[in-house]
This record gives sequence, structure tokens and C-alpha cells, in this order.
Amino acid sequence: MRTVLGDIDPGDLGVCDAHDHLFLRSPRLPGEELDDTAAARSELDSFAQAGGRAMVQWTPWGMGRRLSALPALSRDSGVHLIAATGLHQAKHYEGVRFAHGVDELAELFVRELTRSPVRAGLIKVAGAFHRLDEHARRTMAAAATAHHATGAPIGVHLEGGTAALETLQLLCADHGVPAHRVILGHLLRYPDPAVHLRVAEAGAYLAFDGPSRAHHAGDHRLVECVAALADAGHADRVLIGGDTVVASARSSADGPGTRHLLEGVAPRIAQEIGRDVARAIFVENPAHAFAAHWPGPARPSPGMPPTSAEPG
Repeated sequence: MRTVLGDIDPGDLGVCDAHDHLFLRSPRLPGEELDDTAAARSELDSFAQAGGRAMVQWTPWGMGRRLSALPALSRDSGVHLIAATGLHQAKHYEGVRFAHGVDELAELFVRELTRSPVRAGLIKVAGAFHRLDEHARRTMAAAATAHHATGAPIGVHLEGGTAALETLQLLCADHGVPAHRVILGHLLRYPDPAVHLRVAEAGAYLAFDGPSRAHHAGDHRLVECVAALADAGHADRVLIGGDTVVASARSSADGPGTRHLLEGVAPRIAQEIGRDVARAIFVENPAHAFAAHWPGPARPSPGMPPTSAEPG
């Protein structure tokens, strides 16, 4: 497992927020930039105090992810951080022309996964609403090439939670990525149990992110979706993250913040579905979903002591 401080054993990851953002900047979110290092540290400290041990930052290339700031934040907070390479939708890069072909993009992703001073551990790409546009198809092809070169998992922003099955068709059937190396994000925005079941049966991971956000389905729908998957024997496919993409959603700004996952969502899952399901979602599943077999010599992490805290 590749963190910003080096490679760790997946079993050492601990309680994990599987999809979030410490830093993010987009012309689509004016005035809501996540660009304050002190605020990021405060959010990490709050998460750690609630029992959090690891966080996956899905901010990709070109969106103000502040890679150089992440190692110190991880070391000082005691929270493992996994960073992302990849590209979001083209609309988040106003003024940037993507003239690069698939091979050039794949080389960028591989370099950031294997040779950068601060290495990514996830490839992030994105689809369009109910479809895969040309930009999505090109970046997903590059992500597949980078996956085959590195073993890194691929996380996918599904716009409005849509086009999940089309995305699996492209990545898995067309480009040969094993389904268990694909993490489909934002499925709480499209709470269709039939689609969720087909994704789980295919073997991909389902990320339900952004609980308690006003424009998403509420926490009760999240619990319903997770319960349906657990009842069908697919609790091992579920991940949950805060997906804090705007400054006003942070706990320091009176938003639910990342600790809501461990103080609100996890206890409810433990009570209504089962403690074993809560542990699978927040501990066991992330350890499998974000693991990879990296080529070349690993960079061992200086390590942080494991925690005994568990959700629920």
C-alpha cells in the first residue's frame, strides 16, 4: 500500500476514510477552495481524535492537491494519507488544453505512482453524466495502461453516480482491468439497488461518499444501500468516505466534517446492520481496495503505531 510517507503493509492501514479531499481547487467551485494547510491539519486532527487512522485523498493532477504538503500533515497528525494521480473531468481545468494522447497521459500517471518525490497510490478518473465522453474514454484508457504497469487501483468519479456499468465495461471488458482494482465513487448520488448489486457481483468496489451533504441522498439511504448489499453477501465490496470538496463542509466551518463518518455513520451501520459490517467497511475493505503490488524497490514508511480504535 503506497502512502505519501512510503509503502506500508495493508494490514497497518486501520480505520479509513476511503474518499476525501484535504486540498482541492476548481473553477467550478469559486470561493470554496480547499487550500489552507492549517485547516487541513485541523480536519485531520479531528478525524484522528474520532479514531480515524487513514484517509485517501482523491484530488488528482492539476487541481491544487498540494502533494508536497501531505507528508508533513501525515507525520504530524498520525494519519496515513494516500494521494491520487489521474485527471478529473475537463470542465475542472479551464484554460488547459489536453493535447496529450493516451500513452503520454499513462506515462504521467506511472511517473507519479512510481518516481515522484511524493508518490501517489491511486489513479483518479471521471465520467460524464449518464455517459462516457471522449475525455473520459481517453483518460480511462490511460488509467488502464498505468494500472497494468503498476498494479495501482483506479478510482472513478461517477457524475451523479451514473454510468457505473458503462465504466466497468470500458475499464474491465475493453481494457482488461480486473474489477476488484476498480473503485466506483458517488454511488450514494444514484441510490439504485439493482445497479449496485450488478457492480458488486462484477467484483468492483462501491464507494458511498459524501453522507449528510444537502444535495445528496441522506444517511438513511446510505444505510439502506449498504444493508441491501450486505443482505446479498456483498458487504466486502463497500467503502465509505466523506468527500469533503468545499471549505464549508469541514467541521471547522460547522459542516459535518470527516469525523461524522466515525461518530455518525459508522455507529449507525454497526447498530442497524452489524459491527462486523462496520469493521469490514472502515477497516478490512480499504486495506484490500487500495493495496497494490508495486514494481521496483519499495520505499518503506517510517511507520506510525497502529491503533486499536474501530468504528461502531
